[in-house]
Amino acid sequence: MAGNVAKAVLDLLFPPQCMACRATVGEPGFCAACWSAIRFLDGPCCACCGLPFPVALEGENHCAACLARPPAFDSARAILAYDDNSRGAILALKHADRLDLVPGFARWLDRVGAREACDLVVPVPLHPWRLWRRRYNQSAELARRLARDWNMACDPLALARSRSTPSQGAMSSAKARRRNVQRAFRVPDPAKVAGRRVLLLDDVLTTGATAEACARALKRAGAHEVHVLALARVVKATDMLI
Repeated sequence: MAGNVAKAVLDLLFPPQCMACRATVGEPGFCAACWSAIRFLDGPCCACCGLPFPVALEGENHCAACLARPPAFDSARAILAYDDNSRGAILALKHADRLDLVPGFARWLDRVGAREACDLVVPVPLHPWRLWRRRYNQSAELARRLARDWNMACDPLALARSRSTPSQGAMSSAKARRRNVQRAFRVPDPAKVAGRRVLLLDDVLTTGATAEACARALKRAGAHEVHVLALARVVKATDMLI
């Protein structure tokens, strides 16, 4: 009862706003207009990397990239397409201290059903210098909330960034992104992940280079499986060709 009253008072003083356009909404999330523009990635996709397929196919199918070069992670999924309609909210979480978006995003992350596949949640880490400047790691905040909601173990320190790298957004190609994060991650205490089924949490998948580098580090440390879960992924028109 007291919790409901407190929530009502807070909503009166600070009305919930749309994650994207900041219009007043009844509950935390997107307004109707922004919601209708969001593209959820819940259709047919590559069984490995989660790349959306334009049509449904029978059985489990892999995209050409995963067939040609199987990734180090066991699976990867994202809930949203990273585009003009979702970018604002994700960047607000990442750079604008909008930690109030974490509960809503965590609820959506539950849509992909990754809970049963893992027993430890680990966020993609920031380098200490970047974490000091930004003050928080958005992936770690999501990981903590998701682990709490799922009653699952979370270890934000299980994976560390061993060297500072330029932003992946500054890289001009997938090859450059892979080279940028090569050997950039390490597991300080392998006993924390040995034999575990790790859920690696990130905000955006672009080429998958960061997830690949993290998965390799976790697998070298003895992780049994590594499943990647992200808020969004970049989907190009050419990616949809199978």
